Amino acid sequence: MAGPRVVIIGAGVVGAALADEISARGWTEVTVVDQGPLPATGGSSSHAPGLVFQTNASKTMTELARYTVEKFSSLDVDGKPCFLQVGGLEVATSPERLAELRRRHGWITSWGIEGSLLTPDECVRQHPLLDRDRILGGLLIPTDGLAKAVLAVEAQIRRATERGVRFLARHEVLDVKHSEGRVTGVVTDHGELDADIVVCCAGIWGPKIARMVGMNLPLTPLGHQLAWTGPVPALAGQTEEAVRPILRHQDADLYYRDRYDGIGIGYYGHRPMPVSADDILSVDEAEEMPSVLKFTEEDFEPAWTETRSLLPATQEAKVEEGINGLFSFTTDGYPLLGESPEVKGFWVAEAVWVTHSAGVGRAVAEWLVDGYCSSFDLHECDVNRFEPHQLSPEYVLARDCRNFEEVYDILHPLQPSGDPRPIRTSPFYARQQGHGAFFLEANGWERPQWYEANAPHTEGRDIPTPNEWAARYWSPIVGAEAQLTRETVAMYDMTALKRLEVTGPGAAAFLERLCTGKIDKSVGSVTYTLLLDHDGGIRSDVTVARLARDRFQVGANGNLDLDWFSRHLPADGTVQVRDITAGTCCIGLWGPLARTVLQPLTDEDFSAEGLKYFRAKQAYIGSVPVTAMRLSYVGELGWELYTTADQGLKLWDTLWAAAEPLGGVIAGRGAFNSLRLEKGYRSFGTDMTYEHDPYEAGVGFAVKLDKDDFIGKAALALRKADVRRKLTCLTIADPQAVVLGKEPVHAGDSAVGYVTSAAYGYTIGKGIAYAWLPAELTTPGTTVHIGYFGQRIEAVVAEEPLFDPTMSRLRG
Repeated sequence: MAGPRVVIIGAGVVGAALADEISARGWTEVTVVDQGPLPATGGSSSHAPGLVFQTNASKTMTELARYTVEKFSSLDVDGKPCFLQVGGLEVATSPERLAELRRRHGWITSWGIEGSLLTPDECVRQHPLLDRDRILGGLLIPTDGLAKAVLAVEAQIRRATERGVRFLARHEVLDVKHSEGRVTGVVTDHGELDADIVVCCAGIWGPKIARMVGMNLPLTPLGHQLAWTGPVPALAGQTEEAVRPILRHQDADLYYRDRYDGIGIGYYGHRPMPVSADDILSVDEAEEMPSVLKFTEEDFEPAWTETRSLLPATQEAKVEEGINGLFSFTTDGYPLLGESPEVKGFWVAEAVWVTHSAGVGRAVAEWLVDGYCSSFDLHECDVNRFEPHQLSPEYVLARDCRNFEEVYDILHPLQPSGDPRPIRTSPFYARQQGHGAFFLEANGWERPQWYEANAPHTEGRDIPTPNEWAARYWSPIVGAEAQLTRETVAMYDMTALKRLEVTGPGAAAFLERLCTGKIDKSVGSVTYTLLLDHDGGIRSDVTVARLARDRFQVGANGNLDLDWFSRHLPADGTVQVRDITAGTCCIGLWGPLARTVLQPLTDEDFSAEGLKYFRAKQAYIGSVPVTAMRLSYVGELGWELYTTADQGLKLWDTLWAAAEPLGGVIAGRGAFNSLRLEKGYRSFGTDMTYEHDPYEAGVGFAVKLDKDDFIGKAALALRKADVRRKLTCLTIADPQAVVLGKEPVHAGDSAVGYVTSAAYGYTIGKGIAYAWLPAELTTPGTTVHIGYFGQRIEAVVAEEPLFDPTMSRLRG
């Protein structure tokens, strides 16, 4: 026996995968408990239709699905395969969906999955039951298919059992024991199990189990309709379970799969049917199984009508059985993976569908055994990613139901998530409304994208209109605001960016240990630095300002940074970390006239020498006390000005009264993104993630290898010597060919990389796209092509930054 004592709660497709993967890595003192029988435990895995479509806008989700396909394809139970690789076909019955399939083809090309766009005739050849007259085109993924979930559970149970893992069926979990912030065991109706680590893989029961340690999971079980026809005459004599590709008709929220001479029909177009985890019946109480609710025929009527139109052969068949099966939905559509922030040793692997199950099993096993996950970038899936308001019951229910409704919708990258809104507003919200702000949402914050009050500034300016897709959630005002920032001065609301305060006698040493840059410098210093994981991958990029000997302000990227800091606090209490975002606000005052606006409002010296670049100081702006940091994410002279939330409105009015007479403007996020790309500034989570290292991402300057040890330092030596890909700046001459991100990049006939961030550069007069490319293709002047809705857009590798390479405007 090896490794710590692990108890996995739930022996469905996720728990079985984790037991298999973790035991393969040498941890064999593992016990898996489930309230149901094995291998069909009664959870979602037991009734799941098994469709595995790998296409996803998220690279991580696609890779989790790809591993699941690869693993399940290698498994069998007594000769019965665990995966039927019949392929996956998505069809379009509207022009909008046809365009969306071209975009989806771009995703899979970016992520390295084989796929092809089909004509209507080719779609019918793949799936002869389709009505040719209804189809405009399709997308075929040959490696998709049907997962036999219960068989996969059994196969992985057998493998894990051979390594010494125990599986205990019919063991209901009554409590998770914990003491002094650490798990100690699991209480079942058959007794107690001691544990050093407990992993909750309970699926739809996850929220109930997590509450046993005081953890709030933003997960809702929702009913989803699945029906089976009787014999379809056109399929008579089919002896194989599945011969046609699994089929998605997303225009009508439908999917289909073979079952011998009948067809399975899944439907997302009905009303949301949320169920509390506390109200799910036990295994013994349920008529069929706990995760199966009574089929509501009236909700299915539109699906059956549409099915008989799309697949005319079904007109001779009947729906003979159906269920409303429970599946887990989350507020953002991603799984919930990771360790509780409060109780060490309590982990969750929740909201995972069969499609991603084996990948999640591997990811969590690596995370547990190695301390980090090397195979997948999990920042989108980390359970600690949420802000406090995103855990409220009202928010969770509303967003989970909306995600059910939108599961097959065509969603624009900038499309807001809907109600409940507004939730978080900065002190400037009323003023922004008065200027006609067009708001989008960022972590619950209402964040202006542009201001209609600036519409007159578009007159006489060369602001090209992008293509139709890129023009959604866009206005020519964005271009005017960007240009005016470079010409005069602009005010930006930066309140939505998370701010942490790190204090205490051990604060400097603590930050030195976590950050790649030198932090223990003079009071007033501001440092751009990175947080790395133990494998040298980038966890975040932050700015650290030393405001006093034992007080630092950290400009962070989100709640995962707070979680990372909190997990590494010294046990002696010499360091404290707190989130100060809600009690503070920030205005970015940037542009060549920024000093002209600011200096008359204060007695402090804001000259180039009085407050140097990347320095901070306390000052009064009018009557408002501020922390001023001389840095700029848009590449212009200026400052980030912080104050408390109660004085934010006064700061705004004071600055605006001085800026407006000089031709200044208030500007939104659209302009901000264009300007930061002209300057080559990276955005964590988009341009670089856990899977990238500093040297690949072009931020190696933030790493000081000559300082004392920091997390990830040892791993960087190997990475620095072997840079095979680079984040690369591309420019696009065609002003209409604005891309938005995640598109594939081609060199000749081969897809060689993908776009991260993109925007039009209103100063340089070209489109800008940052992309991950092989190192050999990153020489300036190299021509590549970006795949965009089936088109090939020419792009050229450029030297960066595109704007102000001498930094004269920033340092002036």
